[in-house]
Amino acid sequence: MIYKIRVILDAKEDVFRDIAVEEDIQLEELHNAVAQAFGFDASEMAAFYNCDDNWNQQEQYSLFDMGEEETALMSETPMKDVLNEEGTKLIYVYDFFNMWTFFVELASVESKSTEFSYPQLLFSFGVLPESPPEKEFNFETEENDDDLTMGFDDMESFDDMEADPENWY
Repeated sequence: MIYKIRVILDAKEDVFRDIAVEEDIQLEELHNAVAQAFGFDASEMAAFYNCDDNWNQQEQYSLFDMGEEETALMSETPMKDVLNEEGTKLIYVYDFFNMWTFFVELASVESKSTEFSYPQLLFSFGVLPESPPEKEFNFETEENDDDLTMGFDDMESFDDMEADPENWY
């Protein structure tokens, strides 16, 4: 079977690519197909995230083991385990320094055609901007937390912290 996937840049302007991939690939191969469809060389850090119908991030699938949390790796995750029915959604982030962010949705599952090789770029719309679109990060805090100063506002200087300056870099 072939998965037809629409990948949309998170931007005000419409920029998207439709790609077709074989169902039995790993997420790392999907990463390579998406990166290539947008003209990236696929060498930067990247991750896919499961998400709900409102695009809220859930489980992460990383390109590399970063040693922090136990995170699923793209190379060990079959795509069909994550994108398993039409309408399934993922968020894809490419290049963590620049935060190219894309919405990925499984549009359809169809029979494989022997006249094409996969992955296949089916449709390209819009031009990728030279730099990633600006992001506005919003987050919720507890009701009693009016600011995020982490207690630093109560200190007159960093000298109040019990740290030995000889150990500073």
